[in-house]
Amino acid sequence: MNSNLHIILLVGGSSTERVISKRSSKSIYEALDKLGYKVTLIDPAYGKNQPDNSEKFFEEKDFFEVSEKNYLETFNLHIFDHCDLVFIGLHGKWGEDGTVQALLDMKGIKYTGSKMLSSAVTMDKILSKILFDKFNIPTPKWISLHKKDFLSPNLLSKINEQIGYPLIVKPNDQGSTVGLSIVKEEKGLSDALNLAAKFSDKILIEEFIEGRELTVGIVGDKVFPVLEIVPNHEIYDYECKYTSGMSKYIVPAEIDEEISEQLKAVSLKAFYELECEGYARLDYRLSKDNKFYLLEINTLPGMTSLSLLPKMAKAENISFEELVNQIVKISL
Repeated sequence: MNSNLHIILLVGGSSTERVISKRSSKSIYEALDKLGYKVTLIDPAYGKNQPDNSEKFFEEKDFFEVSEKNYLETFNLHIFDHCDLVFIGLHGKWGEDGTVQALLDMKGIKYTGSKMLSSAVTMDKILSKILFDKFNIPTPKWISLHKKDFLSPNLLSKINEQIGYPLIVKPNDQGSTVGLSIVKEEKGLSDALNLAAKFSDKILIEEFIEGRELTVGIVGDKVFPVLEIVPNHEIYDYECKYTSGMSKYIVPAEIDEEISEQLKAVSLKAFYELECEGYARLDYRLSKDNKFYLLEINTLPGMTSLSLLPKMAKAENISFEELVNQIVKISL
């Protein structure tokens, strides 16, 4: 019986994606409740001061101080000694980067998603790129730098020789395209670097692949149909991700069957090579000459009403509640 299982759902957190985490977690909470699980909501950014009813966790207003400094206090709460599973509904830094996973590992508690090491690796875009290259997984050309190297006289020549324009500039450890810019010519580079540096000390500069936006979802060892995103903007940015009507979604994607099968195979390879577990979403660009490039792996993909993994599951006749239930069962 599901009612015999006690699940703690982590919501909110202290990252720049706190609002998105609340949206994802509200959908997850409603699904877990319908499935009959006993669910306790915990916001790790609040510490020992937790809201007194479920609705307050999902409101945009914050009821207590929000800080990553509260995380240790949160995970020392006795409630964690009496749960069967922690469902991680967090996004971004302090949620997807291995921090929470490490704390739960220390307490011997099961949780959803990948373990500490692979979470940290996939959240670190530069380290992910290194591993994509190591395992011969196609990815756009890239270089990385520390923000103190912005004034390096070799930077512009390195970009021209190795990347070219247009290019993408993004912070190393953020999600949801936070701090990301498309730079079409050299004069826009400085502003893009400064924006990315607001969110991370390390910056990734990546070749911009003109073409189509594709994504592949994995739950357990099952690969879902490839989904194509057609955003209203040039790229699938924050606004297009989280504003209804700003993107069109096509699943299965209208691409050659051979390319679809190759994408699924490469996705499984990347998932296993980077030691991911549970579930993940892999994001690609498909060039005009039908070559695909893996951009990144998201080990805690969004679970809002607009999110991609639930759309791919629906194409396989898997409801949102059943998707959540599968994630729980796999994690246990």
